[in-house]
Amino acid sequence: MKSTAIAPSNIAFIKYWGRKNEELRLPENGSISMCLSDLTTTTTVEFDEKYTKDEITINNEKEEVAGSKAVKHLDRIRKLANIEIKAKVVTNNNFPTGTGLSSSASGFAALTVAASNAASLHLSEKELSILARQGSGSACRSIPDGFVEWLDGDTSETSYAHSLYKPDYWNIADVVAVVSTGRKDVSTSAGQKLAASSPFFPVRKTHMKDKIKTCKELLVKKDFTHFGELLELEALELHAIMLTSTPSLIYWTPGTLEIMKLVKKWRAEGLECYFAINTGQDIHVIVQEKHVDRLIKELKAVEQVKKIIVNHPSQGAHLIANHLF
Repeated sequence: MKSTAIAPSNIAFIKYWGRKNEELRLPENGSISMCLSDLTTTTTVEFDEKYTKDEITINNEKEEVAGSKAVKHLDRIRKLANIEIKAKVVTNNNFPTGTGLSSSASGFAALTVAASNAASLHLSEKELSILARQGSGSACRSIPDGFVEWLDGDTSETSYAHSLYKPDYWNIADVVAVVSTGRKDVSTSAGQKLAASSPFFPVRKTHMKDKIKTCKELLVKKDFTHFGELLELEALELHAIMLTSTPSLIYWTPGTLEIMKLVKKWRAEGLECYFAINTGQDIHVIVQEKHVDRLIKELKAVEQVKKIIVNHPSQGAHLIANHLF
């Protein structure tokens, strides 16, 4: 059977960094995120007896099967479906891969939804989120719609994401400034393993529950100013952990720093916007919808910005009818 799914990337307002279980990808803390409308992965999966081995093509490039995370994820799905049939997978991202825009989140969410359906599994949203998490932690947040919370569970069954609000709940935008399309030197998965080596990591863990509670309260109020201040400070705290781990992780480029400083300048000039950064160099700027055009104008004048991608809160991973092969 052949199935195709499209899944959004997501931006974490309150982020997860560090895992208490590597194999199951259980996070050290919960997180809050938003699915992004224009950072998406489309994936087609077909299980068929005609395939003698798994075939994986990502962005028009064949992936080696040996050691493939995608194949390992297919194996999880085959085990659930009680089948041994090999599969062909074709997947395309509409945005740069490996630059900190969470392509693994959209990628494994799309793979989970497409492959489970192709294997004739009928999984609930919760079950899909749990399964996606095992491929890539943040992928669990790309399964539900809109504004999402990933619960900090101590078991596989209790660590999953659910929707707090549908996409149309709040009229805000995430404007991505692509400052480099080159892959980062250290993958997120590898970086996660270094979190505990930072002397500040235990301090971070002590206030994460309160931070998540505050974020949820600000979402209820739609208090954009305090919400923006919180997510900007959270991004800086996350990178403080990375900078002080052993070895250190320095994902920022000159373009990243330039946008961070400009956001503060624009804010002082009356353009209320706030930056957020994931595990890479490209930068997210959160703004109210009414200020999107002004922000784009400012970003276009910045030499370091290679591309601008405007995102709104979006639907989570879902099946579509048009296959890639």
